[in-house]
Amino acid sequence: MKVHILHTGRVRIDQALAYKEKSIHPAPYTGWFRGNEKKMWVPVSSYLIEHPTGYILIDTGWHEQIRENQKKHLGRFSNSMYTGDLPNGQSVLEQLRSKGIQSHDISLVLLTHLHSDHVSGLQNFKDAKRILTSDIEWKAANRKMGYIKSMWEGIPIETFIPSAIPHGPFKLGLDLFGDGSIYLVHTPGHSAGMFSVMVKMKEDWLLLASDVGYSKKSWQKMILPGVTVNKSDAEKSLQWVRDFSKRKDCILTAANHDPLIRPQTIF
Repeated sequence: MKVHILHTGRVRIDQALAYKEKSIHPAPYTGWFRGNEKKMWVPVSSYLIEHPTGYILIDTGWHEQIRENQKKHLGRFSNSMYTGDLPNGQSVLEQLRSKGIQSHDISLVLLTHLHSDHVSGLQNFKDAKRILTSDIEWKAANRKMGYIKSMWEGIPIETFIPSAIPHGPFKLGLDLFGDGSIYLVHTPGHSAGMFSVMVKMKEDWLLLASDVGYSKKSWQKMILPGVTVNKSDAEKSLQWVRDFSKRKDCILTAANHDPLIRPQTIF
């Protein structure tokens, strides 16, 4: 297998959104009434797996609409909290086309969770053969605030109910093909149904930790994301990522927004 780490532009956020902090500000992660010195740019990552069953895309990054009318695409509330940047040629669709891959060539799109920077580009892949997310995440995203439902409107998304697997903080998830080559690991906390992805690379593991932590610094220092729906779950998930990253058979643990993780191909 090959795993391509792609950067689909970047996002400007308050540092408290990436790294939870105590503050007299009631919601520092929003960035409201906080100076530019508190802001930071971080990459928005997606991943393409060349698997024996076909191409698997993990998260879809920013849609090209972010260049044209960001306020309309994100909505007024989200647009007030963060800013997306997508240079020409850097959307997932554009990067895949440069490799000769079309959207209908994708066998499976995995959505680790349904926050905007992970599903903004989903409309570009509505003709993929399958699109999959957690049932827990799907239900939360369609009844709670903090999600932009228009980003998946009209798209046939399938869901799975996490079941027993040998990995993860709760030993729940999905053995995607039943052969142990890819596990979707239930790692909630930042969102209700977020999962990380374990990919078997020959004899070792590659862990794609989504937003369990925003960077390696997160699990090294046990700093939660600024937004969590369940602090206890978030702590347990982050501790598992920390422990797994120390294993001798873990070749890399990649967070979705880590500036130190560069676009690369792992095989």
